[in-house]
Amino acid sequence: MSLNPLNYGKTCTVPPVPGEAALEIEHVTFRYPGAPEPALEDVTLRIAPGERVALVGPNGAGKSTLIKLVAALEKPASGSIRIYGNPVGSCHHRVALVPQRSEVDWRFPVTVRDVVMMGRYVHLGWLKRPRREDHEAVERAMEMMQISDLAGRQVGELSGGQQQRVMLARTLAHDADLLLLDEPLNHVDVPTQELIFHVLEKLAAQGRAVIVSTHDLGILPIHFSRAIFLDRHVVADGPVGEVLTAETLARAYGVHLCTERVEAINGRVAG
Repeated sequence: MSLNPLNYGKTCTVPPVPGEAALEIEHVTFRYPGAPEPALEDVTLRIAPGERVALVGPNGAGKSTLIKLVAALEKPASGSIRIYGNPVGSCHHRVALVPQRSEVDWRFPVTVRDVVMMGRYVHLGWLKRPRREDHEAVERAMEMMQISDLAGRQVGELSGGQQQRVMLARTLAHDADLLLLDEPLNHVDVPTQELIFHVLEKLAAQGRAVIVSTHDLGILPIHFSRAIFLDRHVVADGPVGEVLTAETLARAYGVHLCTERVEAINGRVAG
């Protein structure tokens, strides 16, 4: 994946439909060409504005695929996806994606400020010059992610944690209503993890919907009120303590955990 944003060639003024969910997925199935079975099958879920939802499940469960479908980077074979009441892909400025770091070409010769400004392209279109409000949005985003001092650095020169801060700053500059983060905590330092969650909590308090794909189950009771366990279809969906059962954890990791360990993960007893 290039650092350049995808499918953002023009601006969009489609308004949200009052009272509709931030994200509504109904009976979505998706199969990659040549794959023996669907990556996702009959997935249905609804996420409200202001929710912080953890998307969990084993490797190959379809978490990244689902995020790409919501970001309109792939198209479902069947079913429907609606963003604030509108068909997915009809208005890109409402959705922002932080992809996995491994999917980004960090050799792309751009500075930190250039990357963060890419978050504004969805509002500008490709042929317009950034306005004062765009530059101000970029500065605010870099300040929030504590990377203002890196603005002139090449992104390829940065550490993993710094690069992830840059990608989230780009998302903040995007000013989207639905944020998708695919494994944002992989290979980042603890201060960056804490900063990411602080920013996500602030955005959710503003009414933004946040979906985070993660394998770090220990953080779920602290930072999320809802979890969706995905394994090609929705296995469980609800409060974290109800989703992270011994059965779902065994399904995710192929091992059986005792009740005490499950309770520890859920934060009900000491770790």
